[in-house]
Amino acid sequence: MSCKSLFVSVMVSIPLALGGCATFHPRPLSPEKTVAAFSDRSLNGPGLCAFLEKNRVPAPIPGRAWTLKPLTLAAFYYQPSLAEARAQLLAANAARITAGERPNPSISVNPAYDSAIPGNFSPWIVPVSLDWPIETAGKRGYRLQQARQLDLVARWNLCGALWGVRSGVRAALLELYAARRQASLLAREIKARKKVVRMLEGQVSAGYLSSYEVTRARIDLDKTILAGQAAAGRVLQARVALAGTLGVSVRALENISLSFAGFKTFPRQLTRPRVQRWALLNRADVRSALADYAVSQSALQLQIATQYPDIHIGPGYAWNNGNAGDNQWSLGLTLTLPVLNRNEGQIAQAKANRKLAAAHFLTVQTAALTSIDSALAGYCSALSEVETAEGLLKNLRRRLVSVRAQVRAGEIEPLSLANAEVAYSAGAMDRLNALIQAQQALGRLEDAVQSPLTLSPSKLAAAQTVPTPNEDLKK
Repeated sequence: MSCKSLFVSVMVSIPLALGGCATFHPRPLSPEKTVAAFSDRSLNGPGLCAFLEKNRVPAPIPGRAWTLKPLTLAAFYYQPSLAEARAQLLAANAARITAGERPNPSISVNPAYDSAIPGNFSPWIVPVSLDWPIETAGKRGYRLQQARQLDLVARWNLCGALWGVRSGVRAALLELYAARRQASLLAREIKARKKVVRMLEGQVSAGYLSSYEVTRARIDLDKTILAGQAAAGRVLQARVALAGTLGVSVRALENISLSFAGFKTFPRQLTRPRVQRWALLNRADVRSALADYAVSQSALQLQIATQYPDIHIGPGYAWNNGNAGDNQWSLGLTLTLPVLNRNEGQIAQAKANRKLAAAHFLTVQTAALTSIDSALAGYCSALSEVETAEGLLKNLRRRLVSVRAQVRAGEIEPLSLANAEVAYSAGAMDRLNALIQAQQALGRLEDAVQSPLTLSPSKLAAAQTVPTPNEDLKK
């Protein structure tokens, strides 16, 4: 082999090895484009409709109300916080590729020039050596195992983020429902209190009452009007909050009808011990902490394996090395000698991290158990309050019917009917507040349980692969 042919073969092999390398493609972010894309998001967009169809939840036709289920899926599609969690999952998937890669061999060419070799027809000396590393003690398998567990951690973290979004959508929808109902009931109470003030003013004019009674009634009326104005403001704020949880602008909710029918029922199956046990074992944060402990296990195994050195095989070839035109072949073997340390520090640190992960898992699981018990107790208590408020409202309704009949019979004055209407409106408000508190307690229980009774695993799985809503931002 001539010096020229050797150099040619080496130079040809380098481009062939580099031919499959990835190249960089810039994707700049434009704040103007992202703002415009956000403003253009719609609950009637084709991408969202396709995603709903994929999950067997048809998009409501114009004029039909959106319930909690399609709104939750819309948030899964648009919410940018979920896009970030999905990106973290993609990074974990890529890390599995990195963990499975074997170390590349290396080639070394060190040409030299020596004009004093006797009888040599060429002064060039061309030694070529190859370094082929071989991992020992199953290090690659431990890296892959660790990467798979990290991928599982990322998946459970995404599930936790999905539950957080679902909880936010439900809470925002409930707040909007509460604000609307409170505004409606306060409007009715304002009407009844105005009637009371008008009647009292008539009695004052007739000399039957002092102005003190009218003043007190007017103060109560003004307080109710103030509460009504606050409720109207909460309606606007709740719409903004709902749009934010969905990941769309407030304009996207224009001409959109919302259904609050789901807030009128209270499921009992969430109180079953079987569901509680399922939640204790399968909550996203619990499973994430368990997967994180498995990561620490694999990390410890990898550090233990690292104390065994890798082997480097180094065959070499030299042309014209010392003699005119001769060919010399060699076989090298390199092995790190573990004489100064045997990776004791990294092993000790990995053991400590495993102990920390175990303690973290127990902490998370205990906190989950506490939150489930607390949410369950709060839910049961809230249901009792709803029953009490229902009974009180029924009695106020009976009283109102009775007073109305007595007024028609001329037995009592109309002012008693106006006061009964005010009392009934206040009772209706108390009942609404009890219902809202019970629904909030139910939401806390659902968040603590994270049960498929409220959101099926298939929808959680589908939400892990949502396409980017604004593909034009990638171009």
